[in-house]
Amino acid sequence: MKNILLPTDFSKNSINAINFAIKLFEHTACNFYILNVQKASSFISDDMMSVSTSASVYNTLIDAAKKSIANIISHIENKSKNENHSFYSIVDYDNFVDSINQICEKHHIDFIVMGTKGASGLEKVIFGSNTIHVIQRCNVPVLAIPDGCKYKNIDAIAFTSSFSSSYFIEDLQPLKEILKLNSSKLNVLHVVEENDFAENLSQNMNFFHTNFTKVEYSRIVSDDKNVYNNIHDYAISNNIKMIAMLSKNHTFLERLFTKHSVETFASKIDIPFLVMKKSK
Repeated sequence: MKNILLPTDFSKNSINAINFAIKLFEHTACNFYILNVQKASSFISDDMMSVSTSASVYNTLIDAAKKSIANIISHIENKSKNENHSFYSIVDYDNFVDSINQICEKHHIDFIVMGTKGASGLEKVIFGSNTIHVIQRCNVPVLAIPDGCKYKNIDAIAFTSSFSSSYFIEDLQPLKEILKLNSSKLNVLHVVEENDFAENLSQNMNFFHTNFTKVEYSRIVSDDKNVYNNIHDYAISNNIKMIAMLSKNHTFLERLFTKHSVETFASKIDIPFLVMKKSK
């Protein structure tokens, strides 16, 4: 039984991520926890209103969120009628990441699946700020679904790395599970940057051969300025359906996906991103 956390703010892209998760784990027994986190700025503070009125506003917001989640669950159950899936509603009043961490620990969450959206202004981000914060501060694998990305057979996944360190199969178990779900081919993409960790290449190739099937290897040379474009071009030309990465200190991840030009954002690749955590 898998435990999947689905954060939602009831936006179109968060609902899309929920639908993506339902399809991805269609044939897997799952508990889905649909979470809405209310924040302090959602209602007027006590210094501007009476305590009783503040409590009333708080209860109204919580009740409205519960009803919205109930509607989501009802719609899913009426549409899919999947006996493998159970749904649970959670509404919390807390810091967003703190709430997610507490729920992950309490319910032994295996995956967090959440939608992403770009920020406004001249400089765009491919992950919304909430998604970046969850990736940075949560120890559970995060599957980020770009706005408008619909589920389709994930027959090719690219694992991107500079091979700066060795791998352990327990860290990549989420990737292995998704590969199995879709009978996917794994493309291991060695991103050669300024510091080329060639001495680890042979060792890591042996690791992937030992622990994965249907593995292909590719190599691209890149730098900070062009790493996103180069991986984007690789994914398009190789019909990649998901990008996976292992993050320890986030520098590679943030350089790859946080800041880039409006033009790059406009042509961004419309596929999911799986971010796993390195434990050793």
